[in-house]
Amino acid sequence: MMHLPPLSLYVHIPWCVQKCPYCDFNSHTLKEAIPEQAYIAALLEDLRQDLHFVQGRALHSIFIGGGTPSLMSPEAIARLLAGIAALIPFQPEMEITLEANPGTVEAGRFAGFKAAGVNRISIGIQSFQPEKLTRLGRIHDPEQARFAAQEAANVGLTSFNVDLMHGLPDQSLNDALSDLEQAIALAPPHLSWYQLTIEANTPFASRPPTLPEDDTLADIYDQGHALLLANGYQQYEVSAYAKPGFEAQHNLNYWRFGDYLGIGCGAHGKITLPLENKLVRTVKVKHPKGYLEADRPYLDQYWAIAEQDLSLEYFMNRLRLFEPIPKQDFTQRTGLSLTRLQAPLAEALRLTLLEETEQHWQVTPLGRRFLNRLLDLFITD
Repeated sequence: MMHLPPLSLYVHIPWCVQKCPYCDFNSHTLKEAIPEQAYIAALLEDLRQDLHFVQGRALHSIFIGGGTPSLMSPEAIARLLAGIAALIPFQPEMEITLEANPGTVEAGRFAGFKAAGVNRISIGIQSFQPEKLTRLGRIHDPEQARFAAQEAANVGLTSFNVDLMHGLPDQSLNDALSDLEQAIALAPPHLSWYQLTIEANTPFASRPPTLPEDDTLADIYDQGHALLLANGYQQYEVSAYAKPGFEAQHNLNYWRFGDYLGIGCGAHGKITLPLENKLVRTVKVKHPKGYLEADRPYLDQYWAIAEQDLSLEYFMNRLRLFEPIPKQDFTQRTGLSLTRLQAPLAEALRLTLLEETEQHWQVTPLGRRFLNRLLDLFITD
């Protein structure tokens, strides 16, 4: 039987100063002033229309992403969060994250976001090397990156995250480790460290840059991982490291197959409907112009996840995490019987991709190495 999981909220701010050549997110180059008042009003009306999905829950977390949310004024973020709180209760001391680009952060801006109710900021630094930032289309320089992280550390936030990429065009092992060392020196409680991938329908896809060889990528990961562990960070997710107690609660809810409402241009949601024994996904209107049309519904797509896809969807999320997977969670989050997993689990155990106790499953080091092979076992026709 399905149980209602924790409920998070994702808010999408679609504007950027310029589009990065590797980015496949729904972002739009800013050509004039952001229509803050109209967009905040639309976001709150969008949320009102989704309130039937709340089903009596308080919010577990909020993540304001983009795009570049730090282009919004602190006053606009304050109106947004106050409006959300008027519609859905907040859990005590819950995590509220806002993404920031160092090139859009001036002195005092983080203090304004904190006063608005934000308690965690995620800073998209990506690299500390000017030539790499240029190749990535980033609008900030290394000094602005350091300034943003220092501001986040100084204003009394509960936590802050630094986003850093590796496997960049023409990046050497020393380049990658230097970036990581500079990020660690800023002492972020949380560090997202992930490999650049070339996504379809991006400038990098049409004009691919020269990326490091596989042996270099392996050395970068192995030595970077050891460096992070040596500096007190724990890897709790495929591309996320944190000091103990500073794991991203919003992302944990995603990977544990929790629920989330998505409001804003192109935002996705995933909702459990226990009375109907189904999980549904929602997608909102993608383009800002269409989203702000007064007579147009915000909801663009709505569908139920097919029963035969639920096992794969569940494990695609859960296997990103390094923590053991409680067996009871599978039934509670999908509504499916554990008997559905007998064949794929038997094969995973035979191949030593998973380990099993009476209460849990745990991915093995070999399973981490061959994660796609493990996931393939849960595909059903």
